[in-house]
Amino acid sequence: MQFQQLQYFVAVAETRHFTRAADLVHVAQPSLSQQIKALERELGADLFLRARGNITLTDAGEALLPLARRILADADTARHEVQELVQLRSGRVRLGATPSLCTGLLPDVLRAFHDRYPGIRLLIEEGGSHDLVRELARGALDLALVVLPLPTPSPALTTVEVLREDLVVVSSPEAPAPGGGRRSVDVADLEGERLVMFRHGYDLRELTVAACRSAGFEPDFAVEGGEMDAVLG
Repeated sequence: MQFQQLQYFVAVAETRHFTRAADLVHVAQPSLSQQIKALERELGADLFLRARGNITLTDAGEALLPLARRILADADTARHEVQELVQLRSGRVRLGATPSLCTGLLPDVLRAFHDRYPGIRLLIEEGGSHDLVRELARGALDLALVVLPLPTPSPALTTVEVLREDLVVVSSPEAPAPGGGRRSVDVADLEGERLVMFRHGYDLRELTVAACRSAGFEPDFAVEGGEMDAVLG
């Protein structure tokens, strides 16, 4: 089994088309097809069901795909770690973060990092913790800033607590303040309030729902979205 064969296999699996996959990996389509057939002979199983105009994965292909992605991701990580040893002159960091951290913590940190290592490309993905953990587990991100605990702990991931934040309730100054204007608001004070909340996939939403249910009520979400500025607006 060759590394290049796994690249070709993943390209076909993702495009479901041999010609488009060949263009994606910059190789002639006949060469790609030959390498896929050689991989199938090596494994002793067909990886694709080939019908006219329709390419689908077999059970063997479905089993191989996540493993192939992980192998390719690990190889990519190895290349970048070696580059980092050469004084961080080139490479990339793929970072995921929740919306609040993207607007609050990250700008100053990323500016300082870029000033120190201008040759490193920074790729930032904003999303909810659940989505970011999934992307991290499949190798699409190098690290992510998420809400703990993880929704589904994975033995392949390591977590380190970086900071703690207070959760606050924000309301319009024209509206009656939740909790009667007290500085500290109990979760129970939100019963009957119409709330603006992040969409599904954000752990802050799931934690809020769980806290409200523990307090004996179901929260009422008037608007659901994924951008912190939009939520505040």
